[in-house]
Amino acid sequence: MALIELNKVKKTYDLGEVQVHALRETNLHIDKGEYVALLGPSGSGKSTLMNTLGCLDRPTSGSYQLDGVEVASMSRNARARIRNEHIGFVFQNFNLLNRTSAEENVELPLLYGSSLTGRARRRRAREMLELVGLGERLDHHPGQLSGGQQQRVAIARSLVNDPSILMGDEPTGNLDSKTSKEVISLFKRLNEENGITVILVTHDLSVARHARRILVLRDGRIETDTESYDEAFKSLHAFEAE
Repeated sequence: MALIELNKVKKTYDLGEVQVHALRETNLHIDKGEYVALLGPSGSGKSTLMNTLGCLDRPTSGSYQLDGVEVASMSRNARARIRNEHIGFVFQNFNLLNRTSAEENVELPLLYGSSLTGRARRRRAREMLELVGLGERLDHHPGQLSGGQQQRVAIARSLVNDPSILMGDEPTGNLDSKTSKEVISLFKRLNEENGITVILVTHDLSVARHARRILVLRDGRIETDTESYDEAFKSLHAFEAE
């Protein structure tokens, strides 16, 4: 059984006189332990697909099974529980609390629905910060950290609930090239050594090439599903040449 299984999933936004078909009929299987990049130009549907996979939004129609559980018809609260238990998110803008230490930022998801004691929560947060190489920055606030270090805190926070899936939405968008490579190397290590399923949204080919599978989207459809970087490159640039 696939970890993620979409069957005829659609997402349509009704704007009154206009309907926007952000995600057209989509079938997709992602197995546990895969490293997948969602690639495409602005408006291609990759963020809509990410929001659907991450249970941030519900599809207009179709079936979405996550680890054998149907989530497309779940309530908002039920989807929130699924997210907290199974999915870690890393965003372009880090989304850290500025007046809060790195340790407290990482501990935050454990305050919702966790039965851990305060001491256990802090221990877990420290373990995650050590995992991403920030064991000596526990008490530092975001303003005292570089962009790359802030993103590592965000990654540690995304891992603190031991998710089976790590999702990144343009996670290197605010980083310089050197720091971007370091963050992508961390994603790769988490995938290979910890077995975490990684799904990244990006418009950056240099980020996508590290994935073992690349989905190229256009006009709300998956146009190309490949393990070949060269094939993904050709598919993406075929759009741009039109």
